[in-house]
Amino acid sequence: MLSGIYNEVVRTMIMKKINLGTLIKLLICFAIPSFVLMMPIDAIPIDDLTLIQHRLLAIFLLAALLWVLEPVPVFATSILIIALELIMISNKGLHLFRTPPAGHELGDLMKYTDIFSAFSSPIIILFMGGFALAIAASKYELDNNLARVLLKPFGKQPRFIMLGLMLITAVFSMFMSNTATTVMMLALLGPIVASAPKGDLGIKALVLCIPIAANTGGIATPIGTPPNAIALQYLTGENNIDFLTWMMMGLPFVIIQLTLAWFLLQKLFPSSQDEMILKLEGSFKKSWRAIVVYITFASTILLWMTTKLHGMNTYVVSIIPLAVFTLTGIMGKEELKQINWDVLWLVAGGIAIGIGLDKTGLAVALAHAIDYQSLSPFSVVITLSLVCWLMANFMSNTATANLLMPIAAAIGASMESLSSIGGMQGLLVVVAFSASLGMILPVSTPPNSLAYSTGFIESKDMAKTGIIIGVIGLLIVYAAALIIT
Repeated sequence: MLSGIYNEVVRTMIMKKINLGTLIKLLICFAIPSFVLMMPIDAIPIDDLTLIQHRLLAIFLLAALLWVLEPVPVFATSILIIALELIMISNKGLHLFRTPPAGHELGDLMKYTDIFSAFSSPIIILFMGGFALAIAASKYELDNNLARVLLKPFGKQPRFIMLGLMLITAVFSMFMSNTATTVMMLALLGPIVASAPKGDLGIKALVLCIPIAANTGGIATPIGTPPNAIALQYLTGENNIDFLTWMMMGLPFVIIQLTLAWFLLQKLFPSSQDEMILKLEGSFKKSWRAIVVYITFASTILLWMTTKLHGMNTYVVSIIPLAVFTLTGIMGKEELKQINWDVLWLVAGGIAIGIGLDKTGLAVALAHAIDYQSLSPFSVVITLSLVCWLMANFMSNTATANLLMPIAAAIGASMESLSSIGGMQGLLVVVAFSASLGMILPVSTPPNSLAYSTGFIESKDMAKTGIIIGVIGLLIVYAAALIIT
């Protein structure tokens, strides 16, 4: 009896401790943004800050803290952020927030439809198409069979299985969408995870290695990720960089970065087993629905890889498997329930933050808050890349690059002293690389969100690895810039 009472007391104390820890996190998450919101605008070191931008800055801080500390589910944070944007900075928000006090510039209110458009973003459709492929692949054991074929050369040790996943992911992401690559590779995880004992930390390493390899692999080629393509738009004439030259810069970086990431993941999330006996027995099913799944899966991957040839972009292609599978009965009501709707809410919140930063002009204000002309050439490179990396962790890499590349190009053209570290070429390449290294949160990149949707990792796991890999990547880029020049 006494033993039972003791156990109950211990359980109660643990629960109180957990609740207290959550409460402290919540206080931190809300106290800091509230303090920023109550600060006089003039006290914030950003020129010509409007009331709308001031409020969004507080919302942005709230989102960052809630996503990192995770006192509430990440999708709940996204819903809260969208609600706050609609109430505080939209043209259909509370009258109180639409009427500026005397002596303060309100700024441009966002259209409420722009905020709601986060739910209809093409990225949401991309995710739904990806989920459809993953659900159908699992239902007809395509994931099992693909894993058996692709991972067989890498043996049975967890570290080499992880290496295989990273290499395959990185190679595909060099030539096709990082998101599409992640969808395909995560389909292989089911049978691999099923082979690991419950609670094995190595599972987290296997899940995290895919978005890391996808985000990093795209750096190797000009077409691998949008920030690279955006940089090339400004690298014309004497600053032009061809495909091979870019690969000569990008591929060594990717190899070094992935090698370090491979060792890091083994250190942070060591596997409890020396060998993984993968449960990959079986053969390809031959029913007509299984054949439809195989053809649709292969066709979708092929269409993703050849977007320039047929004219449909990645997002348009993503609706095809969803349409085919629902029409043929491969996905019915029960399968639709398997779609990770919480992840779609999470992604929508990240998109809403990005839209807000863009439409209110806060992103531009933050980028211009630094006087680049007063800095030394190498300081300019470091500062601009850090700004890019920080912003890319909270908004789309593409949006970040679109915002900062014109600024970088203007600085590169006006600062002759930058020639000592590669001029405009060196500056824009560093910025492009930095944008792709932003991956500390589930909302940082679609590959991160997809990996988070598996349920095997927490946002803190992603933050821990993302910060270390991001900082290491930036240091490698800086070292390379110094060595090359």
